[in-house]
Amino acid sequence: MATLLSPPAAPRLALLLRRLNPNPKPSLHLRLPRMARAATSPSRAMSSPPNLRLSSWDSPDDPLDFSAVAGAAFLPLRRRTTKRKRAPSPEVVEVRAAADEPDGAAAEVEEKARPAKKGNSNSHLDKKTVKIMTYNVWFREDLELVRRMNALGNLIQHHSPDLICFQVLNSNCSSFSFLFYTGIGYSYVELQEITPDIYLLFEKSDWWKAYKCSLSHEQAMDRPYYCMQMSKLPVKSFDCKPFSNSHMGRELCTADVIVGRLTNLVLATSHLESPCPGPPTWDQMFSKERVGQANECLRILGAFRNVILCGDMNWDDKGDGPFPLPQGWIDAWAELKLGEDGWTYDTKANLMLSGNRKLQKRLDRFVCKLLDFKVDSIEMIGMKAIPGITYIKEKKVRQEIRKLELPVLPSDHFGLVLTISNQSENI
Repeated sequence: MATLLSPPAAPRLALLLRRLNPNPKPSLHLRLPRMARAATSPSRAMSSPPNLRLSSWDSPDDPLDFSAVAGAAFLPLRRRTTKRKRAPSPEVVEVRAAADEPDGAAAEVEEKARPAKKGNSNSHLDKKTVKIMTYNVWFREDLELVRRMNALGNLIQHHSPDLICFQVLNSNCSSFSFLFYTGIGYSYVELQEITPDIYLLFEKSDWWKAYKCSLSHEQAMDRPYYCMQMSKLPVKSFDCKPFSNSHMGRELCTADVIVGRLTNLVLATSHLESPCPGPPTWDQMFSKERVGQANECLRILGAFRNVILCGDMNWDDKGDGPFPLPQGWIDAWAELKLGEDGWTYDTKANLMLSGNRKLQKRLDRFVCKLLDFKVDSIEMIGMKAIPGITYIKEKKVRQEIRKLELPVLPSDHFGLVLTISNQSENI
């Protein structure tokens, strides 16, 4: 899909252009989401934003390395009493730019960007096999955001899942203050006036129109944090239930979809409470909250005949114990990949995370209770570096700052794709 910027919109992309190319050629037109770049040498392909040092820390003299703890970047401390109006983002094209075009052009752009009325559901009436993807989308907007989202879109187009669950920590955090780990110390800062660019990039991607999204454009612009579900299959309803014990605004999201002619499948996703150690006690692992949320999910979802729960569970079998599966539930990876680790957060395999201390956890999971389906296969995706780009990461070792040239992957997590088949006669 080609999306062209009108001249009034071009100045708003100055920041993005400077990030992607330190010496850009003047242009008023940009193609999104596939941004064309001139061929560059390896050194020119690097991006080195000034704040990359903030998440880079590894010193053998330091007993704690919280940059290596998944989800440890931000710890919510207090909620603002007032809500500031968010300024439009300079990093992506906004549909409102079409208002400067003639009426016909504006209508055409608006139609392209509008979440689609998704296709003819009759094409799904004889469907027996269903493919589901779950992916934690890294919120690092300073690290090749457009290229990473393009790579994620390529994975979606390659695997063509029927259902997608994203766990998105949106960096639009104008209503919160945070403790931010700088890699050299801790600083109390506020992040504000940053809009949900990831959603806007998705919205303009080639694959978007094939799906119905659980969040409208307006909802995605307004919320500081969310999970998101997308479906090619007919959807009876989307729903969301906040966890009563969450300090981080976590929730259980569900989609009630129809497979074939009559078979109902409930797909649920969540991003359970993240471990966020910090001062003064350094023990804020939130295991109690995480276990409580897992049990609440399974209690609510247990009422359904066919149900899948997937997402970033932030689960640590050592600290949290075995995932609390009731009778009749299975862990799809454990069932289909017996003996394989299944680490979706892996600082060794994911070379983009090199320089962090070793952390290998099976944070992302599919757990299922299926009476009319069977699990066929599961695979890990997003494990390859994006060709042609690297970034510079600063790593502190004792008193010396070292610069590492590292590859860029779609996310700090690997994704999962589960395939199930319908065994019901009602297909």
